[in-house]
Amino acid sequence: MSLSQQLRHETGSRRLITLTPDESSTKRMTPVSFGIPPGVPPECRDRRVEIARLEWRIGDPGDPAAIVDDFCRDLGMPVEELSKPLTHTATVGELCGVAVLISAAAGSAMIGGALGRPSPVGRVPDVVLVAYAHTNTASTTVMPDSRPIVGPWTASWTSTEHAAAVSAVREAIGRGDVYQANVVGHQSAPTIGDPNAIAAAVASLEPTTYSGGLGGDGWLVASASPECLVSLDLGRVTTRPIKGTAPATAEGAEFLRSSVKERAEHVMIVDLERNDLAHVAVPGSISVPELFALRRWCGLWQAESTIEAEVRPGTRLSDLLRAVCPPGSVTGTPKLAALDHIAALEPVGRGPAMGALGYLTVAGLVLGLTIRTVAVADDRVHLWTGGGITWRSEPTAEVAEAAAKAAPIKAILASQG
Repeated sequence: MSLSQQLRHETGSRRLITLTPDESSTKRMTPVSFGIPPGVPPECRDRRVEIARLEWRIGDPGDPAAIVDDFCRDLGMPVEELSKPLTHTATVGELCGVAVLISAAAGSAMIGGALGRPSPVGRVPDVVLVAYAHTNTASTTVMPDSRPIVGPWTASWTSTEHAAAVSAVREAIGRGDVYQANVVGHQSAPTIGDPNAIAAAVASLEPTTYSGGLGGDGWLVASASPECLVSLDLGRVTTRPIKGTAPATAEGAEFLRSSVKERAEHVMIVDLERNDLAHVAVPGSISVPELFALRRWCGLWQAESTIEAEVRPGTRLSDLLRAVCPPGSVTGTPKLAALDHIAALEPVGRGPAMGALGYLTVAGLVLGLTIRTVAVADDRVHLWTGGGITWRSEPTAEVAEAAAKAAPIKAILASQG
């Protein structure tokens, strides 16, 4: 079957494209070498072929969590029961798994939260699902055909406006509206050259389990995320929120360990994530085996905790997605109230950032949280960074923290030209 003979199903502007296993997606922007989402089994990384794809955008019919369920169920994946441990096998011709990209706005839509302003990179869908079958032919590594040139960055708000948003959250905390809310800024820059080179550059930052990418017609998302939104394995679910950032020096480590503000911010999110997992957990099974551990990423210390639970029988994939989306560490608590403030304060939408990127197999699920993430479309590269705000937050310090998080990505892209 040729590309012109693809089977297309239209529901609103939602697209489902089904290909035969011998039709690798040669027209996608991202080659296999830089477009592998987190969670793909190692033995399958270069032996997969795309067989179906669904794209959904805010404003299209349907509920995004249910749409994910339906797509995966139609492929024969056991999305109606996540508590049973199953085994992944790499049998040629059979389904390998499904790549999953969920935007921040789609995550909010799953729980009836405020959607915020439109994404500045509207070409990227809000939900992307890409199914892959196993093949016995190794994929050819496609190297970028030119180095990218990234021009000057333009922010969607000034440092003064960012600081004012921090102050507005502090006022909301003072009124008792929220305990914490995360505010995120956006910046973009013109780029020329092969967009895949941007993905390669982002991938060259300190690799993490949750780094990866995904692309489509005219767009690319590349993430250097160090944060696990959720993983599912052998009937157990885990999330590892990151909250708290400082320079990766002895002084930075001591600051994080001794800061009342940083620890309070972190513990609030741990409590929020425990509550999120309670929606799908066997009662009494939630545990926090690691609290406020310092991890290093690109010259920064970041505080991370591990929260685990046993999955309650009868839990569906859509149940799990509604429990963890949108991510607590980049929204706030209470989550719905925090989303209201985020929508009012942020000048542009978060697009594919502050959402989820990963891979689902019959054996489990890995979703990285799309922090430290760029999107490329229409000859521009987009980047989002921010931080959690508590009563003790200092506006200028929060602006500086967001800049520190963006700096490694901007530096690696500047070095490619």
